[in-house]
Amino acid sequence: MANLNRVFLMGNLTRDLELKYGKNGQPVTNMRLAINRSYMTQSGEKREEVCYVNVVVWGKQAESCHTYLAKGSGVFVEGRLHNTNWEEEGQKKSMLEVIADKVQFIGKKKSVSTGEGAPAGEEHTAAPETHGTGESGTGGGEDVPF
Repeated sequence: MANLNRVFLMGNLTRDLELKYGKNGQPVTNMRLAINRSYMTQSGEKREEVCYVNVVVWGKQAESCHTYLAKGSGVFVEGRLHNTNWEEEGQKKSMLEVIADKVQFIGKKKSVSTGEGAPAGEEHTAAPETHGTGESGTGGGEDVPF
């Protein structure tokens, strides 16, 4: 049987990004996306729901996201699902997250010099070597829960 692990998401950042560095010095940032869905119930009532998804971005792409994106920024993400495992206070924990291959800025992005909005639509694609090939599959050679 064939396998496919590909995710496409579009949403807004729930917080400003923090740039960190893995053990090997590679830049990494974690985005939390809010993805809204509006729908009508059978009775005709309009409802909304929000799905929150963690997205991990590595390399130069992480630096670009940190520089140009802020809370509320719209992004289109293409990537793959990854299950991260870690131990906290003697308890094993796990989290399903998305490892980004491409991040496209949607709407307005913050300007580095003035902080004001500037046109977006810019796509940032990480070359395969910026993802690394660590055991965990997260690209940094380590499981990094955020």
